Amino acid sequence: MSRRTLTLLLATLLAVGLTAGAVQARVPYVALGPGPTYNTLGEVGGTPVIAIEGRQTFPTDGRLDLTTVGVQSQLTLVEALRGWFARDLAVVPREVVYPPGRTDAQVEEKNTELMRASQGSATAAAARQLGFRVAEVTVAEATPGAPAVGLLETGDVLTSLDGTMLRDAAELRSLIAAKQVGDTVRVGFVRGGRPGTVAIKTGASGGDGPSRPVIGVMTQEKPVDAPFEVTISLQDVGGPSAGLLFTLGILDKLGQPSLTGGKYIAGTGEISADGTVGAIGGITQKLIAAKAKGVEAFLVPADNCAEAARQPPADLPLLKVATLSDALTGLEALREGGQPVLCTG
Repeated sequence: MSRRTLTLLLATLLAVGLTAGAVQARVPYVALGPGPTYNTLGEVGGTPVIAIEGRQTFPTDGRLDLTTVGVQSQLTLVEALRGWFARDLAVVPREVVYPPGRTDAQVEEKNTELMRASQGSATAAAARQLGFRVAEVTVAEATPGAPAVGLLETGDVLTSLDGTMLRDAAELRSLIAAKQVGDTVRVGFVRGGRPGTVAIKTGASGGDGPSRPVIGVMTQEKPVDAPFEVTISLQDVGGPSAGLLFTLGILDKLGQPSLTGGKYIAGTGEISADGTVGAIGGITQKLIAAKAKGVEAFLVPADNCAEAARQPPADLPLLKVATLSDALTGLEALREGGQPVLCTG
């Protein structure tokens, strides 16, 4: 064998070896794909996903599935390239899922904490929807010159406005916002253990923007436990995005009629104690997972609607929900054959 032939052969072998090494090398990306779904009205491993004590529960029908995203880390170059062309996968930089400076274990621990927090928020949101107080609203201070000065004092616990019991500070703001500047409102309160009521004429808000009615107090909240206990048993699911479906599952078990009307519903969304539904990640992958299960309708956070409607699964209505009330209204429309508010492209 000539020296030239030997050189070409060695160069070829080296190139093949380098190519094979590059193909198997890990790249700093992860792939997000459709994950499993879980029926919040059902069981996992023989244990109810949602168990409630301290209040009567009712049989349920249909399904309310929370959806998840699977994460494939430690991608090779070939796997990353394949993922970029796969409709059901999203290849993103690793730091999107695993922030720099945190180990995988720390990220998982944080996601577990967020899941526990979402369960508490779901219980509070369900209790609020049922009319229970979820926070004690206390006057932190009155704005100098405001209508409430001399009528309400720091430490007063606000209990009602015009006869409506205050479930939290958000409800106080909402009730006042529904008035006109100059209207008189009657505020119920407790001071030093003794209840009282005071009439306050609303003033106009200052600063930029449209004028709105105010009474001029800053408040602080102290959470109040729900009058029932909720235990959620679900392993290997992290993050806050199951909150909306947990809330709906709790409400379906506690009330009549059925929220689903026997239909197969899925969805996603972070929930706040006041019922606000927040955006989540991985909406495309969650829709694909739901469609594969035969879901009849999907609850989409309003802030995810544009992305969800870009390539919606065929024949899967995407219900637009910004609040828990929106979700309940949308489910009612489905039960009664009406037209819920949908995400549009």
